[in-house]
Amino acid sequence: MSSASPSSRAFLGNALHTPTRGRIEYLPGVLIEVDIGGVILAIHGKDTPQAAAVAARHRAAGSLVTLGKSEYLLPGLVDLHVHAPQWPQLGLALDLPLEEWLQAYTFPLEARYGDIGYAQQAYESLVDALLANGTTTALYFGTIHLAATQALADICLGRSQRALIGRVAMDDPDQCPAYYRDPDAGIAEAETRAFIGYVRSMAGNESGLVLPVITPRFIPSCTDELLRGLGRLARETGCHVQTHCSESDWAHEFVLNRYGVTDTAALEGFGLLSRRTILAHGNFIDGPDVATIIRTGSGIAHCPLSNVYFSDAVFPVRRMLEHGVHVGLGTDISGGPSPSILENARHAVIASRSLESGVDPKQRRELRRSPDSRIDAATAFWLATAGGGVALDLRIGVFREGYQFDAIVLDGQTPDSNLRLEESAAPEEILQKIVYHATRTDIKEVWVANRRVHERLS
Repeated sequence: MSSASPSSRAFLGNALHTPTRGRIEYLPGVLIEVDIGGVILAIHGKDTPQAAAVAARHRAAGSLVTLGKSEYLLPGLVDLHVHAPQWPQLGLALDLPLEEWLQAYTFPLEARYGDIGYAQQAYESLVDALLANGTTTALYFGTIHLAATQALADICLGRSQRALIGRVAMDDPDQCPAYYRDPDAGIAEAETRAFIGYVRSMAGNESGLVLPVITPRFIPSCTDELLRGLGRLARETGCHVQTHCSESDWAHEFVLNRYGVTDTAALEGFGLLSRRTILAHGNFIDGPDVATIIRTGSGIAHCPLSNVYFSDAVFPVRRMLEHGVHVGLGTDISGGPSPSILENARHAVIASRSLESGVDPKQRRELRRSPDSRIDAATAFWLATAGGGVALDLRIGVFREGYQFDAIVLDGQTPDSNLRLEESAAPEEILQKIVYHATRTDIKEVWVANRRVHERLS
């Protein structure tokens, strides 16, 4: 449970963030002032008279958080793609193709969330685990069950996780099993509308810590009537939208065969692309798709670990970034078998290097390569923090006045950890080691909007 929040708080110690893609900013001995709502009021440099006065005031009030010498303050991690109900099957059946995995494992599991007791237990475990892994903001798919998705919203608010949550809509009888689908488009739209109203009226959610999201699962599971209705609802309410887009060969070709156009073109036609839309995966998008995504301001959730199992392709993240597409990272629980965004940052680097070098040794080097595809650790960390904030159009992911103070305290000298951070290391070296070695064990505290939402057990 989150800690009580005083009128304001200040954090004193060494901070590290990537305010722009590829640029590391190290803030040694910085003092960050945060107001009661979690907004950063001021950032004071080391040993300035103003910093000393502010620190003294907060120390006297008991509202100064002082980091140890081996500890670093980092922006909270942003996960752009989580299937919340799939948490119990994390790591299962990843040898199956996507379309078989959905029918044999995922849909039967998600159908269980009609049991609110089961949903409550699973969602509490999930949110606690994500917070412990440093995920301060998560974009969640729920299920078709309104009560269970409302319970997820209650849990996120109660634990003070910044969350964007959608009640999943899926009504196509040709692709959805009879035991797990919306009876018709009208009911799916009505319950989506009801969920939006529920979240917006939650007591204690006046700041919008939890936001509702319009969530057509993906085109293959939705009728045209449902997609049109959700597009109208998106325009009416201004809500975020999330769905899958050109994830795998099967999913991409399904839409091409149904409409004669790509996922991106179809989604735009239904009114589902906007500055607040997040498209999961996007592995098979083409040039016109990229132009459409840029024009609408939509973002992509890059899920490098999940893509290994279900996409049969590597998302060209560097090329998308250079084109100007908004991109962040997603775990894609449970298509991705890890709840850690830091692990996905590592895999984003690995995947980009595999794309650049090529993987087929039977081809000559110049034929198998995709030059200028690799990203570095700083870019991967930006994707995990600031990039996710930009994609969501939220003021999170960096230490900047007027932004939300969502942060993790990382311990660089945790016993029995692979991570060892030396005080003399350069900022670039510190960040590289964090990206490549840090795990849940190294995360000492997690803060969201001026509330401590996780504290590592001693």
